[in-house]
Amino acid sequence: MSADCSRPAHRVAQAEAFDRIGERYDEAFPYKGGQIASGEWVLRRLRPGARVLDVGCGTGLPTAKQFTDAGCEVTGIDISPVMLSLAGKHVPDADLREVDIVELDGSLGRFDAIVAFFSLSMLRRDEIMSSLLRFHELLVPGGWLAVGMVEMDVDEAPVRVLDTAMRITGYARYALRAVVEEAGFSVREQMDLAYIPASDDEPMEMQLFLNCRRNTF
Repeated sequence: MSADCSRPAHRVAQAEAFDRIGERYDEAFPYKGGQIASGEWVLRRLRPGARVLDVGCGTGLPTAKQFTDAGCEVTGIDISPVMLSLAGKHVPDADLREVDIVELDGSLGRFDAIVAFFSLSMLRRDEIMSSLLRFHELLVPGGWLAVGMVEMDVDEAPVRVLDTAMRITGYARYALRAVVEEAGFSVREQMDLAYIPASDDEPMEMQLFLNCRRNTF
């Protein structure tokens, strides 16, 4: 699947923003210990060759590479062609698609695990809930979900990242947990980690990681 000319303007703007910052993203945000730890938690619960969907795979580092190196069959989706081009260099064995999160459907099949590290932050709150419900549909019964977001109580608030304007959404930690549980997941582990970006121009943030299982009812 590829970009649709009918994509809403706010999603086009997010794609263009990530096209602009793609080359600098990993350099500006190199410390991804929480994301790696959350991925390891999921990996310990998967069989070799499990199908994994990396939602908002970005440059492919570290998550898509982490799962392909572990022998998983990884599909990575992203809204940014620049990010996908970088991911293709870093993780050539992954199946990479230009797909917006809000465009996800059943055409990619079902997955044993879905990981969404900071990609949900780029959506409005109504889109986050609908995306989580879609994840529930795409996961096999009892499948695994890992979510990472920055803690902030905002809905599509304007911010600047690497001197690029974009909009970001977040929740207080207990509110995020409630949203994920409402979408049909049980939270098995939660990590709250303080994060200091490499650049002095970017503020310290609290990152929230939820490791979850799809409820079968």
